[in-house]
Amino acid sequence: MTSRCAILCEIILAIFLPPLGVCLRHGCCTVEFFICLLLTILGYIPGIIYALYAIVFIDHDRFRDDYYQLA
Repeated sequence: MTSRCAILCEIILAIFLPPLGVCLRHGCCTVEFFICLLLTILGYIPGIIYALYAIVFIDHDRFRDDYYQLA
C-alpha cells in the first residue's frame, strides 16, 4: 500500500505529464501506461483523465497476487 504523499506526487505529475504519473505507479511496460500514452498522444485531456483514474482507482497490487499464482 502506497502512502498518501506518494499518491499526491503521482497525481501532480499526472496533471502535467500523464504517462509519467502512470509509469511511476504501475511501471513502464504495463497496459495502463500504454493506454495513457496513446490517449495523451490523441488528446491531452483524455490522457489526464485516464491517468487520474489509473492512479486513484486501479490497484495494481491486488492483481499481482493473481499473476504469481498462475506462474
